[in-house]
Amino acid sequence: LSLVLSLGATKDMGKMLGGDEEKDPDAAKKEEERQEALRQEEEERKAKYAKMEAEREVMRQGIRDKYGIKKKEEKEAEAQAALEANAEGSLTRPKKAIPPGCGEEEEEEEESILDTVIKYLPGPLQDMFKK
Repeated sequence: LSLVLSLGATKDMGKMLGGDEEKDPDAAKKEEERQEALRQEEEERKAKYAKMEAEREVMRQGIRDKYGIKKKEEKEAEAQAALEANAEGSLTRPKKAIPPGCGEEEEEEEESILDTVIKYLPGPLQDMFKK
């Protein structure tokens, strides 16, 4: 019995060490089929998740329509369009005359209010605002 076990064990050890391995004539075909099965599973998985995402997007759009929410891309597009419209308008439309000193006084007033508020803040906070 031990003789049979030792013969079987040495045969397996030889295979493990890269010795006489039995060549499978269909090994390449089996490997190709396995690779094809993996590709097919991956495609099915991608299709499944694409379908799930499409269903979610339909639900999201329903919620956006119900509550009047816009997608991020839509907001950016509208903001860009508004900027372009403003730029276009400023090029074609004559500027309105601003009475002298109107804008300047307001800015000075805001600065003086800010300086007044900073005076009453503790020292570390004053340092933060001065930077």
